[in-house]
Formats: sequence, structure tokens, C-alpha cells
Amino acid sequence: MGKLSYVKRAIITAACVALCVVLPMAFHAIPNAGSIYCPMHIPVLLCGLICGAPFGLLCGLLGPLASSLITQMPPMAYLPPMLVELAVYGLVAGVMMHLIKTKHLYADLYISLATAMVAGRIVAGVAKALLFAPGKVTLAAWAGGYFVTALPGILLQLLLIPSVVVALEKAKLIPARYTKKRMQ
Repeated sequence: MGKLSYVKRAIITAACVALCVVLPMAFHAIPNAGSIYCPMHIPVLLCGLICGAPFGLLCGLLGPLASSLITQMPPMAYLPPMLVELAVYGLVAGVMMHLIKTKHLYADLYISLATAMVAGRIVAGVAKALLFAPGKVTLAAWAGGYFVTALPGILLQLLLIPSVVVALEKAKLIPARYTKKRMQ
């Protein structure tokens, strides 16, 4: 993205942390909605893509923690692997947006988003298998939980997040990543 001041990044990050509390509350009327639709992932990924790696990482840590403390969702037993997963999402989304410069906003967004989503799931699965539940996590359980059950959420994220970033850019709420002048 273009220049976004530190203060604006902090404000957007705070709003995304708040969304990490509010969005899951809206989904939890549906049984198992947190695992299926992954509503907390959306603001963390948005924060990383818009504000960069440090702010995305911070949002990935503070969002689930705030939600757990305020709403008890996720429950404390599920919090550690979720902290790892969402922290990696925010961090990798920000790093990738910094590194990827295809001159096409949607391409940058999709490459960064997909990379972050895969990296977060892999790192969280490894952390769960080695640290949080050693010997109890199988490859089938990991794939089932992080990919199969979450498929509706993955699709929702892939459809919604790039469109939100583009809409924010068009509304001039965040700086344009590419301008005609910058591309020449």
C-alpha cells in the first residue's frame, strides 16, 4: 500500500481487534460456526494486508486474546494454537504484501492472502502437534480441522477480503497501492 501513517495503522489495528470480538459473536448463533466460517480470521488478515506485518502480528495476538477474555470464545483450551495461527496470518499477510508487487492489486492481494492462509494453518498444525497436543494430532485431523471443516470460511475469506481492500482504496480510506503515475 502507499503511505499509511503510524497513527492510522494503529487505529485500523484497534478496529480489527474489536472486529475479532464482534464478528465471532454474530456467527456463534450457528452451531460450530467458529470452526466453519472462521470469522476472526477476516479482520486479522485484513489488518496484515492493510497495515503491514508488525500490526498484523499484533492483531493476530490481541484479537483472539481479547475475544477470549471478553466472550470466552475461543475457550482457553483452544486459545494457544489459535494465537499462533492468527499471529502467523497477520505477519505473513503483511510480509507478502510488502514483497509482492505484480502491478495488479488483486493479484498481490490473492497471492498474499493465500500464502498467509496456508502458512498460518501449517504453523498452527505443527505447533499443535509438537507443543499443545503432542502425539494427539494426526495428519487427517489437521487437514480435516484446518481445511475441510473450514472450507466455507476459506472461501468467504477469498471472496470478501480482497474486495474489502479494493473498496477501501476506491473510497480513499486507505492509500492506493498503484497509481498510474507510480506504474509508469
